[in-house]
Amino acid sequence: MRSAGWGRLLRAIGLAALAVAFIGPAPASEPPAPAACPPGLVEGTRCLRGRDANGAWLLLARPPDWHGGLVTHIFGGPRMAAPGPDTTDEDLLRYAEFLRAGWAWASTSRRRAGFGIGRAAEDTLAVRRIAEQHLGPVRFSLLHGQSWGAAVAAKAIETLNEPDAEGRRPFQAALLTSGVLAGPSRAYDMRVDLRAAYQAICGTHPRPDEAQYPVTLGLPRGAQMAREELMARYLACTGADLAAEARSPAQRRALADLSAASRIPEWAIPGHLAWATTQFADIAWQMMEGRSAFGNAHVRYAGTSDDAGLNARIPRIRPDPDAAARLAEDGDPTGRIAIPVLTLHGVEDMTVFVEHQAAYRETLARAGTGHLLVQVFTEEMEHSKLSGPIYAAAAAALRDWAERRRRPTPADLRGRCDTLAGPATGECRILPDYQPQPWTSRVNPR
Repeated sequence: MRSAGWGRLLRAIGLAALAVAFIGPAPASEPPAPAACPPGLVEGTRCLRGRDANGAWLLLARPPDWHGGLVTHIFGGPRMAAPGPDTTDEDLLRYAEFLRAGWAWASTSRRRAGFGIGRAAEDTLAVRRIAEQHLGPVRFSLLHGQSWGAAVAAKAIETLNEPDAEGRRPFQAALLTSGVLAGPSRAYDMRVDLRAAYQAICGTHPRPDEAQYPVTLGLPRGAQMAREELMARYLACTGADLAAEARSPAQRRALADLSAASRIPEWAIPGHLAWATTQFADIAWQMMEGRSAFGNAHVRYAGTSDDAGLNARIPRIRPDPDAAARLAEDGDPTGRIAIPVLTLHGVEDMTVFVEHQAAYRETLARAGTGHLLVQVFTEEMEHSKLSGPIYAAAAAALRDWAERRRRPTPADLRGRCDTLAGPATGECRILPDYQPQPWTSRVNPR
């Protein structure tokens, strides 16, 4: 008998030089040319496709009633599939609210799959520059980062957003939605704990007869594992696809202990386990020459059926200091921003915990830039897309803030959102008074 939660579980799943170059002509190995739009956009939308000098695929779109605003979008992931000409088509369709509100669109597939926040930020600036040459003069430039893309956006506005000789920045404001904003040096601590706890509790990733490796490397060098294979191992250990009464006592205990040790809800474990496999492997073997940037040497796990036993046998990994430093340099926010930033996050998002927002707020406060941040929270559990009208409302609020110095409040945004809400667009579920708990309330302390 399959549990109802199982269906939900499956669904859950050279910087400075480039900044200076913003002033000059934009390279493009295949200049954007008119092309078919993804089906379902605003009638009359004009799309262009091309490639930049690094080979990243570009998608530009201009609605018929363009008001001069440009949204440069950064998708999440990081995706492991090789980039292609249609990589960002689904993103344009998902966030078509921007086009309906008169915003033009620019997105890049990025030059290659996988991690690399700084590299992704470079690709984002490249498409921003190319967009203005081919769409027409941009009156206002908004950067939108979704999920892991928000980490890229946070990096871009810190390191690639210097003004040109006329005082004009590539991006005048940033919208960060469901963002991974604690910084990669700590954003994946719960996944480290999940991999370590899984090995102590289930012992099948890797199996005893397979090559052994520190689980923070994701996989052995050159190895691949299909998601179906990983899920088969996970389900054999936990019975998570069965109704609770159909699981064995050992399976019920394993599932509860994995959740307690990692502090990830049971239904969200499969997605995090998969990411802690493929993304950890990408970081270890493509960025760190096989060294671990993550560790759990001093973590004390609690809340399981046998804390003492688990802490005694759980794999202990110490991060390589250079690898950890390189990961932090690649993507940890510093808070050194100069433009308005608005963040949106569903409070029940279990893919990227809402406590990321508390971490980001603290980072900006330490940097003395907290006055440039407004955070808005919604009563939602979705990660990839919040209720539709909030995006156009947030974009308009950011433009007002940047151009007219009208710093919005969550209540202001709710009012804007309510005017756009309806049966065809969705409702606004903003929680004006919500404040997330500190980052350390969500993850096991290091």
